[in-house]
Amino acid sequence: MIFHIIAFAAGFILDLIFGDPVYPFHPVRLIGKLISLAEKIFYHKGDSPAKKRFFGILTVFFVCAVTEAIVLSVLISFFYINKIAFCMVEALFTWQILAAKSLKDESMKVYRALEEGTLDDARHAVSMIVGRDTENLTDEGVTKAAVETVAESTNDGVIAPMIFCALGGPVLGFFYKCINTMDSMIGYKNDRYIDFGRAAARTDDFVNFLPSRLAALLMMVACFFGGKDFSFKNAIHIFRRDRLNHQSPNSAQTESVVAGALGLQLAGPLYYEGKLEEKPYIGDFVRAPEHKDIKRSVFLMYTAAILCQIICIGILFFC
Repeated sequence: MIFHIIAFAAGFILDLIFGDPVYPFHPVRLIGKLISLAEKIFYHKGDSPAKKRFFGILTVFFVCAVTEAIVLSVLISFFYINKIAFCMVEALFTWQILAAKSLKDESMKVYRALEEGTLDDARHAVSMIVGRDTENLTDEGVTKAAVETVAESTNDGVIAPMIFCALGGPVLGFFYKCINTMDSMIGYKNDRYIDFGRAAARTDDFVNFLPSRLAALLMMVACFFGGKDFSFKNAIHIFRRDRLNHQSPNSAQTESVVAGALGLQLAGPLYYEGKLEEKPYIGDFVRAPEHKDIKRSVFLMYTAAILCQIICIGILFFC
């Protein structure tokens, strides 16, 4: 257990210092290629909706099974070679599962573009982290998009994978990344994926159900460490009212906390591939968004991550 705790903490520290490493054989990038391969094997345009759903289930099992087999093989091999080497490999894997610093870096690129560059620069920067159309976003629209991304990704990129790594090391950590990556690639409600991607989307909803709510709770607590810029009381109010204002049962959990804590109105109607999608608002319009709200959302994300790390290590140490 002590080796797991050391590796778990070391992976988090490596992420805080260096961010998610970028190289061709990054495990999550390889998982993405595996998902693309599975889609080529299992997706057939002419299949009936029932067949597409069946092959979508097979895709989830195939991607998870292959990934878990490889991760287990690597970890078991190093465990029998040397426990210190095993600990190092677990730390390196954990590092590549978490994405706190990368989330901060990408959102701060948007902040700097808003502060120092042109609106087009800011639109381009935010287009790297959101799926919505960005070419016509206003200054406030760009700011809101960055804040929403940090809020939602606090769970997907930080808290949920951290919890899974704490519970089962990289084995469960990469299981989570498989599900989350599949959802981001094939979990859409469009003509191609409405049936084929249903299993991936539903599984992602399931594995994120508890972590997203814990992430929201941690972000509420984080308000206490931020001073007058954050409203703990309003974060609770908006969370209780708007936490389900999203197609996903999980996405608005953290977003509602951030909206309430900062006094912003987030979400609402958005354009995707030129089509307007009517979405409910999250939060009340207490004030207009300002560039520093991006920094404030990052503060909530980082504080929640540190709190989650402390809690996980405490539980692992005393259990």
